[in-house]
Amino acid sequence: MPKLTSAVDTGSPEFAANEAVQLQHLADLDAQLQLALDGGGVRYRERHAARGKLEARARIELLLDEGSPFLEFSSLAAYGSEFTVGAGIVTGLGVVSGVECVIAANDPTVRGGAINPFGLKKHLRALEIARENRLPVINLVESGGADLPTQADLFLPAGQLFRDLTRLSGLGIPTVSLVFGNSTAGGAYVPGMSDYAVLVDKGAKVFLGGPPLVKMATGEESDDESLGGARMHATTSGLGDYFATDEHDAIRIGREIIASLRWQKKGPGRVADVAAPSRSSAELLGIVSGDLRVPFDPREVIARLVDGSEFDEYKAHYGTSLVTGWAVLNGYKIGILANARGVLFNDEAKKGAEFILLANQTDTPLLFLHNTTGFMVGKAYEQAGMVKDGAKMVNAVANSTVPHLSVIMGSSYGAGNYAMCGRAFGPRFSFSWPGAQVAVMGPEQLAGVLSIVARQSATSRGLEFDEDADAVQRNVVEEQILREQHAFVMSGKLYDDGIIDPRDTRVVLSMCLSAIHSAPVEGRRGFGVFRF
Repeated sequence: MPKLTSAVDTGSPEFAANEAVQLQHLADLDAQLQLALDGGGVRYRERHAARGKLEARARIELLLDEGSPFLEFSSLAAYGSEFTVGAGIVTGLGVVSGVECVIAANDPTVRGGAINPFGLKKHLRALEIARENRLPVINLVESGGADLPTQADLFLPAGQLFRDLTRLSGLGIPTVSLVFGNSTAGGAYVPGMSDYAVLVDKGAKVFLGGPPLVKMATGEESDDESLGGARMHATTSGLGDYFATDEHDAIRIGREIIASLRWQKKGPGRVADVAAPSRSSAELLGIVSGDLRVPFDPREVIARLVDGSEFDEYKAHYGTSLVTGWAVLNGYKIGILANARGVLFNDEAKKGAEFILLANQTDTPLLFLHNTTGFMVGKAYEQAGMVKDGAKMVNAVANSTVPHLSVIMGSSYGAGNYAMCGRAFGPRFSFSWPGAQVAVMGPEQLAGVLSIVARQSATSRGLEFDEDADAVQRNVVEEQILREQHAFVMSGKLYDDGIIDPRDTRVVLSMCLSAIHSAPVEGRRGFGVFRF
């Protein structure tokens, strides 16, 4: 393949200014990630340790193969809400006994591991990733069940957790529960609906209702151990498949279960030996514009992501604000669609649709690199068929069955987000850079549209338009959109799978591509009706 060259001047003032902005974004991100790492705070973490228990991330670290990375999902879940950042659960992708697995671990230092609405969404997304990519699931359980004050937002959707666990089993995707502590009420069904249940002696407490509820409901006196302890379930109820003497023993057993699966991948795997890019990933911080209104060349990003910085560009001289082409990343063949100058015109939409069809013909996964303000508007473009051309690309994305990976580098506005496989279009994995922005349109444009509509409304009713009030309102709207489009807010609502350091993008995508190939990689051969 042709090798990309770089025109980046790493000693320029523009590079330094961009890098400074990105480093500040990363500092802000680190502050939020620390909140997630702190869990319920010092008091509850110390109390947890005093009980001889490991914290959620320590359990994960012991479960993973030594020295292997853990790709955590949705670290900022619940950001900006009343709940702790991270939402009281840790989810992610890691290698256990040589097998890539999805792992979900309740954080018992956060309200006893109780499930809140954000934590539920986070857990469900982890199970969705497992299903789509055919990855075994390991639940590290210690939860008091539903966060009762928010039960109105939990009870009905929480049933999906039970449904998804059983469907995974039905698809032949193994599910394992290691129960370290409470697994109460609805949470008792997590081990109950898993293929394998490992319960820790004098730690696990698995019951639909604890002693106080049993007393209230039936008048019966009971204790934790006789009602739901590990030994009882191992010897009497039969719920416990394995009896673990302590937490380390449970983790050992969990690793042995995964090893015994003899799990085999079904994807085609690597097509080439892995080769590092010829350009440093550290330079990405100075490439992405500090002011997202200023475009940057995505080829400079691609050169720092793909093997050997080699990129076979498709239709390089046509529809030039959308860069498309073929590459290899960590040995896996991929197709790439990347926004170059923000706006998608008619030619870009047609080019993108054609490229997606080609990827499906050759069973090639697609990587979407977002930096778009959306499809072009205006009389000339509407008359040229912007709607039907944009619909072609959206149709192609929606009906494509090869795995999609999505990284929001900068802006991702309007239908451009849809055409570039935003969250609504089901990418296998979706990540954002910390300065990314997602909204229906830019703050200034949105505020301006509302101002024009208000002005037209006043004119139609014969009223005088209040310019001062309009200026105030525009400022209020712009500030609102600036807050709402922020990457942290979007990630907090689980509209992506996490915010990543741009310098880690290649590593993250490499892990995701490897996981994707656990399942067959097959494109669609027939699409719906395209408007010509």
